[in-house]
Order: sequence, then C-alpha cells, then structure tokens
Amino acid sequence: MFQLPLSITMLLVLVLAAVLHPDFEWAGPFPYTLWGHLVLLAACALVPWERFPKRATLIIPVLDCLAIGLSREAGDQYLAVLGFLLVFPVVWLSHGPQRSGIIIAVLAAFLSVALPPAILGTGYTSASFIRIVLLPVILTAMAITTYGLAEALRQQRLLLEKQEVEVRRLLAASEDREQLLGTVMDTVSVTVCALDDKGRTILTNQHQASHPAGAICAEPRAGDGPGLPVYGIDRKQPLPPERHPRTRAARGEPFTDELVWIGSGTGQRAYSATCRLIRTPDGRHYGAVLALTDVTALVEALSAKDQFVASVSHELRTPLTSILGYLALAMDDDSLDPDVEHCLGVAKRNAERLLTLVGDLLTTASGTVTVTPRPADLAEVAAQSVEAARPRAKAGGVTVHLQAEGPATGRFDPDRLGQAIDNLVSNAIKYTPSGGSVTVRVSTSGQNLTCEVADTGAGMTEEDLAQAFTRFFRTAKAHSSAIPGAGLGLAITRAIIENHRGSITLTSTHGKGTTATITLPDADVLARPLVSARDSSTT
Repeated sequence: MFQLPLSITMLLVLVLAAVLHPDFEWAGPFPYTLWGHLVLLAACALVPWERFPKRATLIIPVLDCLAIGLSREAGDQYLAVLGFLLVFPVVWLSHGPQRSGIIIAVLAAFLSVALPPAILGTGYTSASFIRIVLLPVILTAMAITTYGLAEALRQQRLLLEKQEVEVRRLLAASEDREQLLGTVMDTVSVTVCALDDKGRTILTNQHQASHPAGAICAEPRAGDGPGLPVYGIDRKQPLPPERHPRTRAARGEPFTDELVWIGSGTGQRAYSATCRLIRTPDGRHYGAVLALTDVTALVEALSAKDQFVASVSHELRTPLTSILGYLALAMDDDSLDPDVEHCLGVAKRNAERLLTLVGDLLTTASGTVTVTPRPADLAEVAAQSVEAARPRAKAGGVTVHLQAEGPATGRFDPDRLGQAIDNLVSNAIKYTPSGGSVTVRVSTSGQNLTCEVADTGAGMTEEDLAQAFTRFFRTAKAHSSAIPGAGLGLAITRAIIENHRGSITLTSTHGKGTTATITLPDADVLARPLVSARDSSTT
C-alpha cells in the first residue's frame, strides 16, 4: 500500500519524460538505478514480512530514499523533480506511533542527497551542498507534520473505539432493560398499552391479546368494524367517542380508576381504567400509558354485598317497627312504675337508634338517593336541624349557632337536605368536646346556595380527610374515644348533595376543628337578603 503508489508515480514520470523530452539520454547509469525500484517493489510483494519483526519493513522506505536519490543524480536536469518522490518514504517512516520514525526519515532523506554523488562519482557541487542542507530540513518538517496528523488520527480512532465499546455496553444494557420491562409487563395481570403523542400504540403486553380490554388498546384501522362496545358505569349507554379511555389518553387527559364496561350480554366485563402521562424533562407531554384492570369479580362481590345488606336491613325494619309500636303503647300506661318506665325509655331510644342505622344501611346499599326538588328555603331547613340538635348539644355542653342572611330560597328537596344537614350537625356535636361550639352558616352567592357547618372539635388529619366520605370509615379518634356511629353519615350526605348536582367539601385542622361546606345550584336569584346578618344561637 505504501510502495505501489511510489512505483506507479515513478513509472508515470518516466513515461511523461519520454513523451515530453524525446532527446533524453537513456544511456549511462540511470537505467540501472531503475532496477533498484523494481527490486524494492518485488520485495514488498514477495517477501513474507509478517514473519519478521514489525519494524523490519522500515528497511524498504530507507532504501527507497537511496534509490530515489540515485535516480535523481543519474538523470539530467529534466528529472530533478524525482526528488519530490521522497515524500512517499518519508510519510511511510513518520506515520507510525513511534517518534523514532521521524529521526529515521530525516536520516534517510539526508542519505538520499549525500550518498548518490559519492556512489555515482559525479562529485559534490555547490548545488549538491545546498540540497544536502535544505532538503532534509524541508522533509523534517514534513515528517513532523505527518507524525502529528497520524497521532491525531490514532487518538481519534482510540476515542471512537472507546465510544463504540460504551455504545455497545449501553445497547446491551438497554436490551436487558427492554427484556426486563417486557417480562414485567407480560407478568402482571393488567392490560397495559403505551401511546405516543399522536395516539399511536407503541407498546402493549401479551395480557391484552386475550382479554376484551384489548379492544381499547388496539389501534383503530380504516375499514375495521366498531369492535366491542364500551359502556359507562350504568352499563346501558355507550360511551361517546370523546369519553373513550383511549381517546382521552391520546389527547393527554390523565384519570384514575374510572369504571367502564366492555362487551355486551353475558360476556360484559368491568374494567378500572387509569391513565398516566409521559412527560419530557421540560414537562412537555409526549405520550401516555393506559392500564385496564379487570374488576368484574370485585364489582359483582360489591353488588352481592349491597344486596345482602339491603335484604338484611329490610328484614330488620319490620320487627323494629313492631317493637317501637309496642314500647309506645306500654309507655302510655299511666300506672307504670317509674323504674319500669325508665327501662322502657332506654329500650325505645336504642330501638329508634337501631332503626336509624337500618335506614342508613338501606340508603347506602341502594347506591342512589331519590330527591324531589321543589321551592324551599335553606335557611329554614337549617334552623329546623339546629333546633332538633339542641337537646343533644345541651347534654354535651356544646353551643350551636345559626347564622343566616335572611331567606335562602331555591329548588331542592328540603327533606333530603334536612337529613344531610342533620348528619353534619350531629357529627360536629359528637366530635366537639364540652365547652366547644358548632356554627351553621347559610348564604347565597349568585346562582348557588351555601351551607357551612363548622365546629371547634378534634379535627381530622390529612389521611382522615382523604377517606372521610368512604362508607364505614371512622377516624382513630372515634375508635379511641368510643364515639358511637357506623361511619355512614358523610357517605349518605354526599350522595344526597350529588343528587342535587351540588358539591360538599371538608376542610380541617387537626386539633382545631372541621368545616363542612355544601354548595347547591338553582338558587332563587330574585330572593335577596331581607335583613342583615342574623345570629340565632341555642345552647
């Protein structure tokens, strides 16, 4: 690879010299010097250099320098350009990783101009001395430059090799992680699919292929049928396209544990759908992960439990009603012994409490609360609840206040709203120690009616607030203090408010009290406060 370009260039120079200078004398020592180039070319091709030490081949460029010098010295002035061919052996010698190649290249260049006059007997002239000095200097600079460039290329190659090793390592690690991710996704009993920012499926697990949820993860194709129908929580009305879980995930809308039904007839299955967004480090959305968990067995179990509770509660109401009736008849007897009358009163109060609990269980088990909206005054409903709670508050040493800015009229079911406010006031009194206070505030704001029940009781922690509306949930304070209750009041209250298209929120500071806020739409905007803030309090 080094010798062949030199030999071809030498041949090209000779051909051009013969064409351009027909009078050139081919006699004398010049033709014999050409044999040296042929011998060196043959040595490069035929000698098994791989059997010799690695640096043994450097003898070839050193001899090339001598051969070039002899050819240049033996030729006439037209072949002085042959000196430029020294570039080939000098580059050969100086391109290696050893700096000694530069020294060998300089020495070889010096010998190429110093020995030929002595060998050929042409003698030394002033021009010869100039060449002996200048040519090695020029070739030394060329050798140093070649070595520098070659060293830079070697360093770059080493860097690329290191980077290649690192890339291979990262690629192997990435393949291992991808294999691990695939194994984990195929192991979990949840249908999972990942979507890009265009809504295209980029990753799914094998679980989805054998389950109806695969109809949600599957990417729709032109000409395909509608696939399995997807219904909402009522199992009757198909979800509109914009509410389809895949559509919502594709447009970057996160959601958690939303119940959908897939399929129809006996093959219909319930799934809990959850979506989480994939974001870049700068917060930009570029995809989403959609997970669907088959909760059919859980939903059926909950339905069976509710049916059981409803059945038991219904069966309990009949004997309780009969017990209360006979207790009332017994207590109407004026000749009762005071002790017996006291015992009957205790039995009646506990029977009434049990009947209330059975009613709550029935309401909770049904899952729905029937409301009949009609024109009513929320301030009046709240006043009735406060008045009904007065005996219990007095017994516990709690002060109850009602603050209303005149009538607060609107359309709602006063009986159901009264039940909701009763629950909130009852809870406030139960969790407020003696000497505390409960304040009920009623007001209007634009199209909304608002009722706040605030107490100065034990308050709730963040964990308690998160589960406050869960059925049968009771705080640690309630358990440790043996405060009576079944944990159904807030769940029933929220159901009542939501059936009025309203909302209920809780704010609390642990140890300082809790505030429950009910907001209802459909306020009577024509009704205005008739009096300034009225403070009605009972103790």
